[in-house]
Amino acid sequence: MIVDLRSDTVTKPTPSMLEAMFAAIVGDDVYEEDETVNQLEAELAQMFGMEAGLFCPSGTMTNQIAIKCLTQPLDEVICEEGSHVYRYEGGGIAFNSAASVRLIKGDRGRLTAEQIESAINPSNIHYPHTRLVVLENTSNRGGGSYYTASEIEPIYHLCRLKNLYLHLDGARIFNALVETHDDPKKYGHMFDSISICLSKGLGAPVGSVLIGSTDLIRKARRVRKAFGGGMRQAGYLAAAGLYALEHNIARLKEDHEQAKRLGQALQECHFVKNMLPVDTNIIIADLIDSYSADNFVNRLADHGIKCGTFGHQKVRFVTHLGISSSMIDYTIDILRKDRH
Repeated sequence: MIVDLRSDTVTKPTPSMLEAMFAAIVGDDVYEEDETVNQLEAELAQMFGMEAGLFCPSGTMTNQIAIKCLTQPLDEVICEEGSHVYRYEGGGIAFNSAASVRLIKGDRGRLTAEQIESAINPSNIHYPHTRLVVLENTSNRGGGSYYTASEIEPIYHLCRLKNLYLHLDGARIFNALVETHDDPKKYGHMFDSISICLSKGLGAPVGSVLIGSTDLIRKARRVRKAFGGGMRQAGYLAAAGLYALEHNIARLKEDHEQAKRLGQALQECHFVKNMLPVDTNIIIADLIDSYSADNFVNRLADHGIKCGTFGHQKVRFVTHLGISSSMIDYTIDILRKDRH
């Protein structure tokens, strides 16, 4: 048995999703003539109460396009110190947008309005111009922690007061929404742009959608072209996204329950020093100093269980639609054999 818990990006299309992909009506999306892409973009924009959307190959691209559209060179972006846009997008903010970054240490990846306000630069030629705030929901390095809409609202009001743009890296936004039961349209009201990934827990093979105002998406389409992200008959991929929106959102709750079971088993292992709370589908554990994270990952791999290191003495597991209850049972059984 192979149990791949490295990431929810390893999911593969189900037979039903593949059928939907093969049946897609396609055209040339650079000409905006792919009906399935247009449908996906419109459906997600409508779901979040925004005007338009843009289908892209990856969440990194949708994040970087949004930052490019919402900043000018010499501007500054405020984000949490572990945020994906800063740590895992290849230095793209500097390379693509010529903007600097102000990092804030948050609570498991989450920021408050008070923290953000204290990081806003004064109007002074010695400082970059604070222009954009980026939030991540759920937070990857925060172990799948999430904001509620009511927690974001003070940040939204601050940004409006200070004339700042607000972008959401919503790579796992539906993992948050199935827990909070917030209306997605609240997000559309508060954010200038939202990046939504389809290839993680939703199970599509490729793709993310950037949503925002009509004017923003018009500009974003030009930036996507310059980034090399203009695709042609992309409807075959967009069809997977449409299928995922219809069939795979509610079932994310199952991934969260599986993660909690696995997290509880890890907590009982003698070599686990501490763990982040398991809120959604990500489990992050700190191992004791005498138990190497690399050795731990290799020991599990010997039993067909894949996970990953996540920094010094940290390991990460991520549940997803490719992980069954029996796979979690098997993983827990292996952990228990070396637990005491």
